[in-house]
Amino acid sequence: MRLRNAFRIATDNFSNVYKQLLYRLITGIIFFSLTYVILWYGLRMITGSAEMDRLRALVGDFIPNLFTGNADWLTSFRTEFPAALKDLGTLISRYGGDVAGSVVGVCLMYLVARFCDGLSVFAVASSVNDRMSSCSRTRFATAYFRNLGKAALYELVYVPVSFVYDVASLALCWLLFFYTPSLFSSLGVFTVTLSLCLTLTAFVCLEALKMTLVSAWMPSMIAGGEGVRKGLRTSFRSVGGFAGRFSDFLVAIYLIVAVNIALGVFTFGSGLLLSVPFSFLLLACLQFVCYFEDNDRKYYIGSRKIAEREDTDIG
Repeated sequence: MRLRNAFRIATDNFSNVYKQLLYRLITGIIFFSLTYVILWYGLRMITGSAEMDRLRALVGDFIPNLFTGNADWLTSFRTEFPAALKDLGTLISRYGGDVAGSVVGVCLMYLVARFCDGLSVFAVASSVNDRMSSCSRTRFATAYFRNLGKAALYELVYVPVSFVYDVASLALCWLLFFYTPSLFSSLGVFTVTLSLCLTLTAFVCLEALKMTLVSAWMPSMIAGGEGVRKGLRTSFRSVGGFAGRFSDFLVAIYLIVAVNIALGVFTFGSGLLLSVPFSFLLLACLQFVCYFEDNDRKYYIGSRKIAEREDTDIG
C-alpha cells in the first residue's frame, strides 16, 4: 500500500526527474573533471602499469567465464586474483605519498559531490511535501533556494555518516563475496553464483536498513519543521512499524536494482538517464508516505485525491 502510493506520488511529480537529471549532469561533469585531474596526476604511474593491466583483464574476463561455466578459469581465478591484488598493493606501496594524496582528494570530491546532489534531493523532497500536503506544485528552483540553509545542515551530517555506513557495508559485502568460496573445496559456477547472491542480498538488506533508520529524518525537517538533531532523534524513535517500513524499502530497493540493471542492459545505458533520478524520487516519496502515515496525517497522492486507508476522491 505504501509503496504503491509512493509510486503514484513519484509519477505525479515526474517533472522533477528532468530537473534532477539536468542538475546532476552539470554537477557530474564538474566533479568528474576534477576527479580525473586528481587521478591523472596522482596515479598515472599505477593506472598504466602491467599490474593494473593484469587486474583489469581478470575482472573483465570474470563475467564472461562465469556465464559460460568455465570451471578451470574460475578455479585459477581463485588464486590469480589475490595474487594480482598483492602485486598491485606492492606497486602502490612504492608510491604511497602520491596514492594517499589521490585517495584523499577523490574522497573529498566524492563527499562534496554527494553534498551537492543531496541539496537537489532535499529540494525535490520539499516539492513533494508541498504536493502531498496541499496539492500544490512548487518550482524546483524555489524549493532549492528556500531550503538551502536547512538542506546544507542536513547534508553536512548525513553525507559523512552515510559514507562511513556505506564503506562498512561494502567491506562486509567484499568479505562475503571472496570468503564464501573458501567454505567449499572447489570454485565452480554454483559457488560463485552463491557468493554473488549472498553479496547482493547483504547489500540490499543493509541499504534497506539504512533507509529505514533515517526514513523520518528528512520528512520531519521538511514537513514537521524540526531541526537536524531533533529530526534524527525523531527518526530513530520511530520504532513503531519498523518491520513494515523495512519491508517497503527492501522491496523498493530490489525493484530499483532490477529495473536499473534491465534498462542499463536493454537500452545500452540510455534508460539510466531517467531511471536513476526517478529512483531517488521514489525513495524520497516513500520516506514521506511512511512519515505521513506513521503520524496519522492525510496526504494527496494525485490531483484532488487523498490517501487514507481507502483512497478517497475529492469533488
